[in-house]
Amino acid sequence: MVRKKSWSEKLADSKDLPRVEPINAKMSTRWGTGTIVIPAPKEVDEIMRKVPEGRVTTINEIRASLARKHNATIGCPITTGIFARIAAGAAEEQRAKGTDITPYWRTLKARGEINAKYPGGVDGQKRILEKEGHKIALKGKKYFVVDFERLLAKI
Repeated sequence: MVRKKSWSEKLADSKDLPRVEPINAKMSTRWGTGTIVIPAPKEVDEIMRKVPEGRVTTINEIRASLARKHNATIGCPITTGIFARIAAGAAEEQRAKGTDITPYWRTLKARGEINAKYPGGVDGQKRILEKEGHKIALKGKKYFVVDFERLLAKI
């Protein structure tokens, strides 16, 4: 039986990443031409750690930061989102050990939406964000940080 990797092990497993590749034909219909950076999980975690209390960021902001760092046209939307989730899971494992953790709740989806897939779900993140002074609004069935654009951290 194969043991399932912990979130921390997944975060540390960079494989052959980061890697910059040409945007392929299938992706070019949405993203145009140029290059795409597929980041390493630790790179996404490092950016998430830079977001101070009282500020937020989005997956799109992280992607843009990664693209600048690697001189690429775009950051990969799929792997960046997956690696943010891995960083969040690893943070909760570290919290149990009493160590400094990545403030994953400050990383939002597009348009300031709270990410339901992070540990604690929407309610857990909503509670932490409100404790940090953020206002949260329900729009339809989703929760958003109010005025998130004004609160974006420089990353």
